[in-house]
Amino acid sequence: MSERLQKVLAQTGLGSRRSCETFIRAGRVTVNGHVATLGMKADPAVDEIRVDGKLIETPEKLVYIALYKPTGVLSSNRSQGRKPTVFELVDISQRTFIIGRLDLNSEGLMILTNDGVITHRLMHPRYEHEKEYRVLLDRMPDKGQLSNLSKGVMLPEGVKSLPARIWREDSPANIPWLRIILRQGRKRQIREMMRTQKFKVRRLIRIRIGPIKLGNLQPGMWRYLSDTERKKLQHLSTENRNLKRRSKKSRR
Repeated sequence: MSERLQKVLAQTGLGSRRSCETFIRAGRVTVNGHVATLGMKADPAVDEIRVDGKLIETPEKLVYIALYKPTGVLSSNRSQGRKPTVFELVDISQRTFIIGRLDLNSEGLMILTNDGVITHRLMHPRYEHEKEYRVLLDRMPDKGQLSNLSKGVMLPEGVKSLPARIWREDSPANIPWLRIILRQGRKRQIREMMRTQKFKVRRLIRIRIGPIKLGNLQPGMWRYLSDTERKKLQHLSTENRNLKRRSKKSRR
């Protein structure tokens, strides 16, 4: 089935749809021996598509995986020392991208996919997708500290964190578990936010990325997303595209 050329290229893992559009504009892509133009459609099953003269590979079957990253596992495709990577936990043949990296000592939900379009739109900071966490502190914060964190605090790199939703969980014996929903994803953000209020993070678990929830997964376990979950991701991607178009129109 013919699809827009930039989408076909993105599905082969060459990059995001936007970067593939750049390849086409630069005249680096040919279809059946003719230089491609933006807006052209092609079917990799019947058309000869080349980038810089090299025949593209047939797009792999798209996969979407939810993984519970344990602590001590790297969010990387390269091992460092003897530390394992998340890709060693998932036994599939397709090369995938990570959506939602976590630092070594954090745990919880990650999404792995070979869908370059979805990856770009879920990772781009412009769209401010929600990510939800359970955070165990060394002591329970008071209302003033929760208010400070919710309104935003100054991070070490000199950037103020965006407003966030933060509340105490109902837990036995007043154990200091918090629930946090962010629309921002700076490096070690939650740990740095807590440090501004003199708290130490004992445990950090991500339980949701956008519409996808961790559910009953246990550390080191993974599953394929359901049809319903995949449709939610694709719908979210469509919303992102419409948001971008509206933003461009508003600037004109």
